[in-house]
Amino acid sequence: MKNTPVLSTIDPARRRWLQAMAAAPLVAGAAAPLPARAALKTNARIVIAGSGLGGIAVANRLAQLLDGAKITIVDRKEEHNYQPGYTLVATGVWPVAKVRDRNADFQPAGIEWVKDMVAGFDPVANTVVTAGGQRIPYDFLVVATGVHLDYAQIAGMDVAAIGREGLTSVYPSPEAAQATWAAMQTFTTKGGNAVMTLPATPLKCAGAPLKMTFMLRDRMAKAGTLGTSKISFESALGNVFGVKVVNDNVLERWKALGIDVAFSRKLTAIDIGARRATFSSPEGETQEMPYDFIHVVPPMRAPDAVKNSELAWKEGPFSAGGWLEVDKSTLQHRRFPNVFGIGDINGTPRGKTAATVKKSAPLVAHNLVEVIAGRQANENFDGYTSCPLITREGSAMLIEFDYEGRLTPTLPMIDPLQDSFFAWVMKVRMLKPAYMAVLKGRV
Repeated sequence: MKNTPVLSTIDPARRRWLQAMAAAPLVAGAAAPLPARAALKTNARIVIAGSGLGGIAVANRLAQLLDGAKITIVDRKEEHNYQPGYTLVATGVWPVAKVRDRNADFQPAGIEWVKDMVAGFDPVANTVVTAGGQRIPYDFLVVATGVHLDYAQIAGMDVAAIGREGLTSVYPSPEAAQATWAAMQTFTTKGGNAVMTLPATPLKCAGAPLKMTFMLRDRMAKAGTLGTSKISFESALGNVFGVKVVNDNVLERWKALGIDVAFSRKLTAIDIGARRATFSSPEGETQEMPYDFIHVVPPMRAPDAVKNSELAWKEGPFSAGGWLEVDKSTLQHRRFPNVFGIGDINGTPRGKTAATVKKSAPLVAHNLVEVIAGRQANENFDGYTSCPLITREGSAMLIEFDYEGRLTPTLPMIDPLQDSFFAWVMKVRMLKPAYMAVLKGRV
């Protein structure tokens, strides 16, 4: 009979792999039931504005935690998109079908679904106003509207042109991600001048511009066109990533890979037909750059419905973008205690990723139930954010951090600043099942 090798006798790299695989279900968010507790009886009217990951995840949890509540989701969108997969579509790793599902398949039974867009909030009157003119009263509100992609800040930009003339952008939709991949294939077969961009605003999935840069370089290396090409990363900030240790790591890698980086250069205009981009400095100086391939990352802000309402921050660093004014710990609105925020819309120091929703959705549901019961919100969020940062096909870094920018790895045997095949497997194979478990209120 064969002896099974003891873990301590296996080489260190193999041992780390086995340990990581054993712990993977915890990171991936394996489905688990909510703790057993009696549902709170209430006739509260709860409106959830938005049906992305955050909105539906909270709806499913509230449906389990409350007995008798009237829960209403307001959102016209019927297709549910797995947005963390857009970079995989845009770099040829996944087919576009893998990021498409139906919202109707995930919403809890018994809720009301108003298929219209939120046009405004009146928190004084406890009312949501839809684009169609409907006024929906609430006792409690969960704002889950996501962000507005403000391409209008870039003169000449046309989202419909993505995929043509070397113009790409991974953010708007599955179609844009698919068109970006087509443009990347065309470019990498010939090579030329590639320009990657980063705006100065808060971003959802702030790692996406970096992933696209790494993967473009990897595709060019495989196509054999690096020698006749140049990749430039133009950041409107003084860095490329908000966590310093990660920023420094990426810059060191890019230096070794021959990727040029410039700072304080904001994309302000683009001439798609001429393939020419204009960048501006903080001092107002402008410079034009020709390109054969450009990845446009739009400035982001709160949707008008939030930005123009009393729910938005009125002063401080989040006021310019109109972000939702929530307490960063409880995610409860600071001035309207019957309002909570979930996901990208929150005006908090960090936290615009699906992983943030994974950790904060249970907290928002719990705190909202506490408030419905007449108690204080008593669970606190630490700003957990995760970014599986792809460095090339088959390798990634599993970066996790909190509000303070401290690395918070959930797998101690995995160095968050060292790329690995395991982190790649996490991104490509494990994270969508985890996302679905969160969406259904199981994690």
